Amino acid sequence: MASDRNLAASRLLNKPLYLQVRDLVIERISKGQWKPGNALPNEVDLAREFGLSTGTIRKALDHLETERAVTRRQGRGTYVVDQSSDALASRFWRIGGSDGKLVPGDIKTFEFAEALANEEERRRLHLGPGDLVYRIHGVCLNRDLAFMIEDATIPVGLFPGLLEKKDATYRIGAIAQQYGLLLGRAQERVSIASAPATIASTLRVAPDTPVMQLDRLLMALDGRPLEWRIAYCHLAGGCYLAELG
Repeated sequence: MASDRNLAASRLLNKPLYLQVRDLVIERISKGQWKPGNALPNEVDLAREFGLSTGTIRKALDHLETERAVTRRQGRGTYVVDQSSDALASRFWRIGGSDGKLVPGDIKTFEFAEALANEEERRRLHLGPGDLVYRIHGVCLNRDLAFMIEDATIPVGLFPGLLEKKDATYRIGAIAQQYGLLLGRAQERVSIASAPATIASTLRVAPDTPVMQLDRLLMALDGRPLEWRIAYCHLAGGCYLAELG
């Protein structure tokens, strides 16, 4: 790891040292050197390896914790977050009931296909002409009743061979982790739309019934788009929960 040890000598780079450490930690997690649930070396050992102060290491780990790549446990150390866990997945699941609590959903995937990316998919996922995507169409059930339909698109280039590995369900966190990709930020637009006939039929509502439309773009920690998803939701007494601050 000679390049790691030369971090202290890389001050001519535009990126601050703590962000360089952050990038190296992400690289090691992505390559499987530090696996989900495993503890990282302590701050003193990392500082010694990288030739930096413990303060710089601590700042890098704080940044990674904010990004939910690691978790700090008081008196025990720093651990790699399991991207496939329910706790992490819930950050992208904001459908709530009348009591303000998240509504549990069981997503059933019944269509999973590979196709040439269309113009909108290329724009959203930063793809080029000729690039392929996987399209995943699923229905989310609560108490055996369909309340949300979602269509997700992910780049084949980031998930080669996924079609052969696919399961009966679709969870982007678990899939990304298999390919050494860490979930980053997401942008979601919430609007009200009239349910198209096919959507209305599955949700068991009349055509053109107002439904909530969720348009989400999910990024990896390195900034690459991982998933573009459009969902239609109709849940009596339900709402979209947003955390502020």
